[in-house]
Amino acid sequence: MTKEVQLKATTIADKSWARWLALGLLAFAMFCSYIFMDVLSPIKDLLQSTHGWDSKAFGTMQGSETFLNVFIFFLIFAGIILDKMGVRFTAILSGVVMLVGATINWYALTDMFANSSLDVWFTQNLNYIPGFHELGISPFYEGMPASAKFSAIGFMIFGCGVEMAGITVSRGIVKWFQGKEMALAMGSEMALARLGVATCMIFSPMFAKMGGTVDVSRSVAFGVVLLMIALIMFVVYFFMDRTLDRQSGAIEEKDDPFKLSDLGRIMTSRGFWLVALLCVLYYSAIFPFQKYAVNMLQCNLTLTEPGDGDFWASDTVTVIQYVIMLVVAAGSFTFNFSKKPVIRYSTLSLAIIGLIAYCYMGYMRQSAAAIFAVFPLLAVGITPILGKYVDYKGKAATMLIFGSILLVACHLTFAFILPQFKESPVAGVAIAYITILVLGASFSLVPASLWPSVPKLVDSKIIGSAYALIFWIQNIGLWLFPLLIGNILDSSNPELVKAVASGSMTAEEAAVSYNYTNPLLMLAGLGVAALIIGLILKVIDKRDHIGLELPNVKEASNPEVEESEMASVDI
Repeated sequence: MTKEVQLKATTIADKSWARWLALGLLAFAMFCSYIFMDVLSPIKDLLQSTHGWDSKAFGTMQGSETFLNVFIFFLIFAGIILDKMGVRFTAILSGVVMLVGATINWYALTDMFANSSLDVWFTQNLNYIPGFHELGISPFYEGMPASAKFSAIGFMIFGCGVEMAGITVSRGIVKWFQGKEMALAMGSEMALARLGVATCMIFSPMFAKMGGTVDVSRSVAFGVVLLMIALIMFVVYFFMDRTLDRQSGAIEEKDDPFKLSDLGRIMTSRGFWLVALLCVLYYSAIFPFQKYAVNMLQCNLTLTEPGDGDFWASDTVTVIQYVIMLVVAAGSFTFNFSKKPVIRYSTLSLAIIGLIAYCYMGYMRQSAAAIFAVFPLLAVGITPILGKYVDYKGKAATMLIFGSILLVACHLTFAFILPQFKESPVAGVAIAYITILVLGASFSLVPASLWPSVPKLVDSKIIGSAYALIFWIQNIGLWLFPLLIGNILDSSNPELVKAVASGSMTAEEAAVSYNYTNPLLMLAGLGVAALIIGLILKVIDKRDHIGLELPNVKEASNPEVEESEMASVDI
């Protein structure tokens, strides 16, 4: 026992700065991937007006991200690769795959692709895929714009990389934070990564409209450059992780052979299946919604864009608003980690003032994308708090229940209350801001409580496969629900489809005239189902003593080390 404690004390993972630096590298890589994941979401209306992507085409293309993961079982293979080859190899591989897919996605939306031989080929082909078409799972359909088809192929490849990166980052955090502040680390990683959502909401429309001409490929190119940076982050992490293994004397996971029976051990765990079901229900009500959220706000708010030359229409305001967003995020994080009361409450006050200024600027810009960009800001502030609470107090299952309740309330507010204030510009925007912030807070409860619970359900040797299986199940929802939202929108608004077809309404007008009630009700229903699963999970956890309600941080053998750790994250 003494030898084991001494061995642990000499590893780089026991140095607070080192493990948080490793987390920062992983989090920034995911930050870049989150930007690309939703880079087209705030410009759905521009895709419809410039490339002919209606809601069905947009939803089909967005759903393609998870197609290979779900139906070719790539995520399962990714988990096996992670368990056999280790975190380092899989991180680099995921970065390369993301970059390749993103580059294809970018090319599909450029003028080089338009009217090219590829454009002609994709127009004439992939309209019918035997088997997939009959099952209703084809990633293409007859009449789908060629640019949307080719973009979908790139997004499929990117989706393989980003989901592989997701399970790799989760496994990496477990490796560096096992027995320490793991929930805080996972919550902080997701909070930082989600700033990518706000970043793409703010900058994607700016790049698309830069110079007074609309070109959506510029927004995608912005995301491609960031994915190059993400790959660099994974390379730096590679060397840190190798140092950790050398110091601890550990052997990378590739020397521990994977067996198919390991998957059987995972799938026989009732607690694992409940966590997986809750994950797919909850995330299906969030991520697909993000892809349509800006357009939903455009359809339910009265927004009058500032005219050309107006200060609020300038790119300078966009940059200032983003800087304020970073101040809010930095202030929130400093409040969580500083031990000096003066610094803590000064930075908290700065974050609150910054948030108010940010919301005011979003209102003055009259931009739905800028309004929705507030989504992760409250999450950035409270996710570390929730993570610390789970680490030292527990109650993970209870947090999942509260998160589901907030999720249902938010979607019902968007469906029924927000449309009632469409004619009141100030009240409508205020309700939108409050609801979006609460939805972000709801989303904070999941990474802080769900992901750190997985190591309690399976053996550490197969944790990569466990995360992969959960991500695979989650990807079924992430593939299905963007498609459903797009189809429900078109079927719920037949008058818009007919008006555009007859020429009595332009594509630009139709893009901001949808009734979103039915899709939002469907998403609220997912929240209700997640709530039921959460309640069942809590009952089973209490009966079977799974430990989901217990703290993550174990009692240290070295009191001085434990005291130091607790002081750095004192609640």
